[in-house]
Amino acid sequence: MTLTFSSSAATVAVAAATVTSSARVPVYPLASSTLRGLVSFRLTAKKLLPPLRSRGGGAGVRAMSELVQDKESSSEPSIAFDEAAGETPSELNHSRTFLDARSEQDLLSGIKKEAEAGRLPANVASGMEELYWNYKNAVLSSGASRADETVISNMSVAFDRMLLGVEDPYTFNPYHKAVREPFDYYMFVHTYIRPLIDFKNSYVGNASIFSELEDKIRQGHNIVLISNHQSEADPAVISLLLEAQSPFIGENIKCVAGDRVITDPLCKPFSMGRNLICVYSKKHMNDDPELVDMKRKANTRSLKEMATMLRSGGQLIWIAPSGGRDRPDPSTGEWFPAPFDSSSVDNMRRLVEHSGAPGHIYPMSLLCYDIMPPPPQVEKEIGEKRLVGFHGTGLSIGPEVSFSEVTAECKNPNEAKDAYSQALYNSVNEQYKILNSAIKHRRGVEASSSTVSLSQPWN
Repeated sequence: MTLTFSSSAATVAVAAATVTSSARVPVYPLASSTLRGLVSFRLTAKKLLPPLRSRGGGAGVRAMSELVQDKESSSEPSIAFDEAAGETPSELNHSRTFLDARSEQDLLSGIKKEAEAGRLPANVASGMEELYWNYKNAVLSSGASRADETVISNMSVAFDRMLLGVEDPYTFNPYHKAVREPFDYYMFVHTYIRPLIDFKNSYVGNASIFSELEDKIRQGHNIVLISNHQSEADPAVISLLLEAQSPFIGENIKCVAGDRVITDPLCKPFSMGRNLICVYSKKHMNDDPELVDMKRKANTRSLKEMATMLRSGGQLIWIAPSGGRDRPDPSTGEWFPAPFDSSSVDNMRRLVEHSGAPGHIYPMSLLCYDIMPPPPQVEKEIGEKRLVGFHGTGLSIGPEVSFSEVTAECKNPNEAKDAYSQALYNSVNEQYKILNSAIKHRRGVEASSSTVSLSQPWN
């Protein structure tokens, strides 16, 4: 499926030492248990649908024109950062093909119409149709009342945003702030992902620590969440599972995101609803040798942006130091958190320590791969198949991990770096096993341990 997500959180690959010198938003509570996931976004979308004001006109159009070619036709950079500030945004006469759709046939014929008119590239159109069927099957499998209406409503808005993204490509800055107006992409993502979460079989571990986080952020402390990463829906899962108790976290979290979630036409609208620090993943750094230098420079720029934010204090940053999404063990089929890159963990630690503001690093664990499982193998090409499912999800956080305590017996910096990274990973892995027991083995809150207390804050 499609998201930001988080959504793919990527590894910061540039040494932190190179940069160390350098209002609340509305709360939207969960719907009731009978309506959860079926809140229509159509009316909201119509009210908030003055044409999207995008930035980076020329560079963005060129980037997307390259991006939406068939996979084998282009090897140009697919990420462009806007250099212009204060540019007057252009208005669009945007199509209502999808927003006026009232049935499945309207949506599918709309895709065909826009493709035949040349407004949708063939590969994007086929991806949209595939996504429709997968999303429909997932939502209908929930057994929720009026699920068929939810599918039409949510997909009509999603397709409209995808078409708009092709017509007038949005360019992401190194730090992208969630677009909340004139169209609220943050709520759009929530409304789209919510029907895919089986809240009856979803759990939050150590909810009280999330409340502790919020207090520290409001006091001006910096918080870094070191986590595994399972699907493009991860950022939305975090927000939705904390929505009833700590909406502040979902609204203010800044996700370190790989370039793929801000370049794929089916994914970009979902990414626009998140706060993102945009980097190139180490897993894709060498896909094209000619682009390696450009990617490293872009990462350096993003890292400097992050350092600047941390110096201001009160920041909440989520990063997956594995450099990408978890994958199942090929021999057993079991999912597990991918190993962390100790250099990435150490870079984040040093950024936090040199920020000048109090800083804390917490291990966080996610289990949600069934909602949008990634391809079995890491793919070079943009445009992966989007599988979508209705499943329980889990989110857990462990106590803060102190570098000085963990590394007190270490003999040198490299040993300390590895020991600290491993301590964080061990906590994430331990929490993951508890979530897996609760969700996959249906033990529920009985899976709680002395270190992980499970609950359902939305009940």
